[in-house]
Amino acid sequence: MNRVVHPIEQESFRRLRARLDTSHFPPLTRAVVERVIHSAADLEYADDLVMAEDDLVAAHAALHAGAPVVVDVEMVAAGITRRETVCRLKDAVAGPGLTRSAHAMRLAYEQVGPGALWVIGCAPTALEELLTLDVSPALVIGLPVGFVGAAESKAALRESGLPAVSNVSEKGGSAVAAAALNALLYHPVSPAKPEEPEEPEEPEENL
Repeated sequence: MNRVVHPIEQESFRRLRARLDTSHFPPLTRAVVERVIHSAADLEYADDLVMAEDDLVAAHAALHAGAPVVVDVEMVAAGITRRETVCRLKDAVAGPGLTRSAHAMRLAYEQVGPGALWVIGCAPTALEELLTLDVSPALVIGLPVGFVGAAESKAALRESGLPAVSNVSEKGGSAVAAAALNALLYHPVSPAKPEEPEEPEEPEENL
């Protein structure tokens, strides 16, 4: 089913592209960059985000084939409007050396197994814990925000070699993480074929 785009969103993207040339990005990279910028009204994300088009292509295919989507907090889930998500934070319990967010990652992995898309927009400790698990993800969207541990956890994600979307700075958050996932959800599964023009109907003769 085609997504109906609100006129305000159309105008927002028009203004974004008027201020920033994104035409040099590959298709899925461009989709993620633009939607993240749109969600935050922050053009600096164009230089801050780190991703590989091949990883996005594989993740896009997995997502549209029904791979599970795991989020670290309900705020991320609330931003993903076209797919059910798994969030185990309410079931998690903090312990010695383990935050609730980290425990939630363990619980989620027990539930979904390998091959999921993981979307982390709030807790650096969730991303840190994820990297200790053998999750074999389709993609990790690691965009936690904060001055403590956020940039470091994202650097560790890049160093891990996992297919990922991350950014270099401390900024991030639930809205931008959800936006990155939505970019893959909204992108068509295959390029749309141009519609054939309809043949004009012959006028009916008067009886």
